[in-house]
Amino acid sequence: MALPTQSKYIIVGAGMHGLSTAYHLAKELRLKGRGSGKDIIVIDKTAIGAGASGIACGVIRNNYYQPAMQELIAHSVDVWEEDAEGLGYLPVGYMQISPESMHQDVSEIYKRQKNISYESEFIEGEKECLKYMKDNVFEDWQAQNVTSILHEKKGGYAKNTRALYRLADKVESEGVRIITGLEVEGFKINGCVEGVETSKGLINCDYTILGVGPWADKFWRMLDLPQNIDVKDNEGNMHPDMKMWTYWSLQEGTLGVDPKFGMDNLGKMPPVIHVDTDAPLFSSEDNSLITEQMWGIYYKPDYHFMGIQGGATPNIVESREVAVDPYGVDSPDFIVGPEFAHTWTSALAHCQKRYEDKYIHYKNEPSGGLGAFSPDNFPVFDVFRENCYIIADSSHGYKMIGVGKLVAKEIMGDDQELLKPFRFDRYEKGRLLPESNSPFPWS
Repeated sequence: MALPTQSKYIIVGAGMHGLSTAYHLAKELRLKGRGSGKDIIVIDKTAIGAGASGIACGVIRNNYYQPAMQELIAHSVDVWEEDAEGLGYLPVGYMQISPESMHQDVSEIYKRQKNISYESEFIEGEKECLKYMKDNVFEDWQAQNVTSILHEKKGGYAKNTRALYRLADKVESEGVRIITGLEVEGFKINGCVEGVETSKGLINCDYTILGVGPWADKFWRMLDLPQNIDVKDNEGNMHPDMKMWTYWSLQEGTLGVDPKFGMDNLGKMPPVIHVDTDAPLFSSEDNSLITEQMWGIYYKPDYHFMGIQGGATPNIVESREVAVDPYGVDSPDFIVGPEFAHTWTSALAHCQKRYEDKYIHYKNEPSGGLGAFSPDNFPVFDVFRENCYIIADSSHGYKMIGVGKLVAKEIMGDDQELLKPFRFDRYEKGRLLPESNSPFPWS
């Protein structure tokens, strides 16, 4: 089929945001009698799910300290639940397990979850937390310095690429064309974006939507947007000349045991476990001290990854110029190594006795990826160059399946309150999303 020379809407990126936006925009056009999916094309330089969405661990959680993030995730969970089986969504729940330094933060998260009717349970006190874990989840639980547990009864995780292919099917059923192997090389800009320059020629358009994940900085440059910005914090202090996009190397891997090895006391799939702690971490191999600093991990049994899959706190990439391509497991620079494997398997053993001698089963295979983070580490959802909607998720993307539904409504002229806290002008106006005491930059 010939490459089109014109499309009313061009969506760049066939990952979670691009596909979700395409599907919901096509529905909006059809239901409002303003067009159809045939007015939309989705383009991707590689393939469906070839970027961050395709290697994501698929966790869906709402343990955010930021009210705006909590409301946005609650909306996305509703979207996951609309087609749970088709999307491969497993609503097993999520547990935020924390030390005293995070107790107040997590307590506030719990209160806000109650206010928005997001079902969860909050356990307080070191003895009470240990008893709760042993009685209700894992009888071999042994993590130290835990004084609060936020047990989200909603959320869980989805089966990685299954959700993307399900979305792609829905997109194509609406008449949207998905074109892969088509790389964006620039934009035809005359005040607004009049067209997208691709590796196979120019496609003129009325509106462009970018859902490009870790390539946010590259497309930011193509649109000639500022590489450095002045940021006003919530106390009114100015921080001049801050980098708009900073890269973090994501740390994830898989323990190659039967996923059944990670089941709960009843032999069922447990909640996703997320532990932040200030307890010293010792090696499960030789009992040497790994760190006395705050650390965190998350993990779950996963039949897609065929083992116990999870990750740890990311590492900032100090280089000014970052080679995003080749991405993911093909990257020579940004895949996890022996240090991650040692730390993460030791952390598993810190949490549960069953993992104390299982470090030898760590899968020595490429894993990990890059995340492009904004100055306050949270998404930017906004219109630039008059008609270019940027969905820059700041590495929160996979769980946010509902963002595409909201963006579609905004493109149709209906502003969405859930997206307003994520406008670009928050950096100028001093309306940053608040920071928590978690070791993860995105919590």
